[in-house]
Amino acid sequence: MADPSSYRPKPGQIPDSPGVYKFRDEHRRVIYVGKAKNLRQRVANYFQDLANLHPRTRTMVTTAASVEWTVVSTEVEALQLEYSWIKEFDPRFNVKYRDDKSYPYLAVTLNEEFPRVQVMRGAKKKGVRYFGPYGHAWAIRETVDLMLRVFPVRTCSAGVFKNAERTGRPCLLGYIGKCSAPCVGRVTPEEHRDLAEDFCDFMAGRTGTYIRRLEKDMTQAAEEMEYERAARLRDDAEALKRAMEKSAVVLADATDADLIAVAEDELEAALQIFHVRGGRVRGQRGWVTDKVEAVDTSGLVEHALQQLYGEERGDAVPKEVLVPALPEDTEAVSQWLAERRGSQVSLRIPQRGDKKDLMATVQRNAQQALGLHKTKRASDLTTRSRALEEIAEALGLDTAPLRIECYDISHLQGDDVVASMVVFEDGLARKSEYRRFQIKGFEGQDDVRSMHEVIGRRFKRYLQDKERTGEWEEQPADTPAGGPATGPGPATGPGPGPAATGPVPAPALTAASPDEGTEPREDDGRPKRFAYPPQLVVVDGGQPQVAAAKRALDELGIDDIAVCGLAKRLEEVWLPDDDDPVVLPRSSEGLYLLQRVRDEAHRFAITYQRAKRAKRIRSSPLDDVSGLGETRKQALIKHFGSVKKLRQATIDEICEVPGIGRRTAESVAAALATTAPAAPAVNTATGEIIEEDDGGSS
Repeated sequence: MADPSSYRPKPGQIPDSPGVYKFRDEHRRVIYVGKAKNLRQRVANYFQDLANLHPRTRTMVTTAASVEWTVVSTEVEALQLEYSWIKEFDPRFNVKYRDDKSYPYLAVTLNEEFPRVQVMRGAKKKGVRYFGPYGHAWAIRETVDLMLRVFPVRTCSAGVFKNAERTGRPCLLGYIGKCSAPCVGRVTPEEHRDLAEDFCDFMAGRTGTYIRRLEKDMTQAAEEMEYERAARLRDDAEALKRAMEKSAVVLADATDADLIAVAEDELEAALQIFHVRGGRVRGQRGWVTDKVEAVDTSGLVEHALQQLYGEERGDAVPKEVLVPALPEDTEAVSQWLAERRGSQVSLRIPQRGDKKDLMATVQRNAQQALGLHKTKRASDLTTRSRALEEIAEALGLDTAPLRIECYDISHLQGDDVVASMVVFEDGLARKSEYRRFQIKGFEGQDDVRSMHEVIGRRFKRYLQDKERTGEWEEQPADTPAGGPATGPGPATGPGPGPAATGPVPAPALTAASPDEGTEPREDDGRPKRFAYPPQLVVVDGGQPQVAAAKRALDELGIDDIAVCGLAKRLEEVWLPDDDDPVVLPRSSEGLYLLQRVRDEAHRFAITYQRAKRAKRIRSSPLDDVSGLGETRKQALIKHFGSVKKLRQATIDEICEVPGIGRRTAESVAAALATTAPAAPAVNTATGEIIEEDDGGSS
């Protein structure tokens, strides 16, 4: 624990202008980012008597080892820089909202020549118009199906579109009138774009114009006794009305607004956001966060606004944002929102009428979300804590293993040998820390040697990271090569990491496999991939695999990380140097957690192994031709139709392909001549040889 007075800046050093400040720990990791109108006043507040600080603030300043700041011109610039740094450094003491699910959006790809309507999740892309988010993807598809009668916009994938262009035949939607079939030239690109923009206008809430136009055309068609056309227009108008009915009118004045409500207690907070467009609720989303910093409702609202609109531009930022409490720097936040929208944004608390009533509904949703989250988490925390305690007791550990790493080896009859590493922290999978390895030290099948290699590579990487970041001291010149090098464990992660002991690793790895995630970031405050050691290493296997893992750690001088193995046959837990396994009760929560960890490692390993095998099977003999890129490979296959026909072609015929010279043609012919064609398939029922067109995958 650091003493804040040891790194407290002198009063005259801190400017009294707006800016953003960062607290770093002893390993230069950024642990907190904040902004201030007056840096001198704000930063000085952190260095008062520790007894007067909020417990979370006290924990932060005693974890930190330094503070630095950046001066900006305005409060708006400070807000933007704070958001950028929180996103970049992911500080452990900043509030970060995490979506409780990946919400689907209705997206229109206006950045394409022929815009496409589709369901999208994840990060938003430039040039794509989004509507939502929706609670379920099927709700989007129902809405789109109704609207395609009136706005027959393309919905097919790029592959289907290109195939229709090539064959001159549209897909089924083109035949039944739910696509204007631009793929076969039924409409021009300009006409199709107009349809897509009309679709967007309708989704944005400008609905009355289109329905009135359809009703007018229907009446005119009936007067001209074109009854079939009038009936079709009537059905189109009814389809649009049904699409509108799926979202009820909540604000009568066609308001575009986002309503944000917060439910909180001492430890956690839940946010609910209702997106209202054209007076109708177009989407809803919810976030839950731990209150890792001392923050009130206005601070939670400010963080939510930053995360919600930090990547948005234009109409994605509504004209009105209704909140339960105004941020501390209301004027700066309003100006920042206006800059992102391109016009004025009203940020206020609703006081009366329909908007206040709707805000009460959003608040009830937030309260329910927080209650549900706490119910689930309380159950999970109790179970996970018991499981970790049972594991610690069974294995004789001093403390519960808050970080567990599990390793598994996977192969197919000795080919494509790979390994996986999965990480569980506090009993929960931490998928961002998963790693996968290719076995490089030898050929063939040997699970024991493979396990030794993988454990050795992983913890060599860990020791190198510690040496690079200065978490252990360099050996003095007169220290024997095998002398211990000790240093403090990492200051972040699931708990107090153990100190690694042992000789400086040699030789250093110069170019490890990218599958290991071996690109640790330098001392700039960003998280590093292999920086944290586990308290427990679990291997999938019995006594031989456990002995191999332990031997790898011993060779690196690491003696403070526990190792065990879980054998599949009887679910026995094996410890190094023990002749008999540890048998946990079948109803044990600890055994159940170890099984989950082992099964996850097995799933991750076999997924990687199958992917490598599939890639190898899909390889083509053309891959071995030096200087032949993907474009010319495709040109050859397209010209001849398949590798089988290409193999039968002469060098002169190969030279006829655009871009293929004689030397390349000779190389292609030589590569195909040395590669035997695949054996023909046989119908086992009739004995008939099935002629197959290998299409470039033989």
